[in-house]
Amino acid sequence: MAVRNVRLETDEILRKKSRPVDVVDDKIKELVDDMIETMHSQDGVGLAAPQVGILKRVVVIDLYDDNGPYVLINPEIIKEKGEQEVDEGCLSFPNKFAKVIRPAEVTVKALDRDGKEFKLKGKGLLAQAISHEVDHLNGILFIDKMIPGTMEVITPQK
Repeated sequence: MAVRNVRLETDEILRKKSRPVDVVDDKIKELVDDMIETMHSQDGVGLAAPQVGILKRVVVIDLYDDNGPYVLINPEIIKEKGEQEVDEGCLSFPNKFAKVIRPAEVTVKALDRDGKEFKLKGKGLLAQAISHEVDHLNGILFIDKMIPGTMEVITPQK
């Protein structure tokens, strides 16, 4: 496993649409492992493959509870319910946060690390993370959905 470089906000790859994974092989499993390690190294909740420079439909999410990390390969949101206004950040936009409207609940269909199809229903933070990461796979960034005038830049404490 390895920590990969996270692409930052001006990197053009973040605006490109990711390609589906045809087969979950050792190369994809290595990508998943590296993405989890990279996300954890930055205390992130989610990470999409384009953020580490790979245009594949792969997402990892960890709410740091007993359920994660989640691995979503070729995720497809098949149901959304309600809405929530949330504070959102992104590893590709260090120290920047904004308010965004996200679904309150989502159901996603995806493949797991072993290539088996499953469905996952998420509420609250999990719904937010799934929506945010699936947007990344489509070249959509949280700044595209932010409520105007809500961007905050937090200066890290030294």
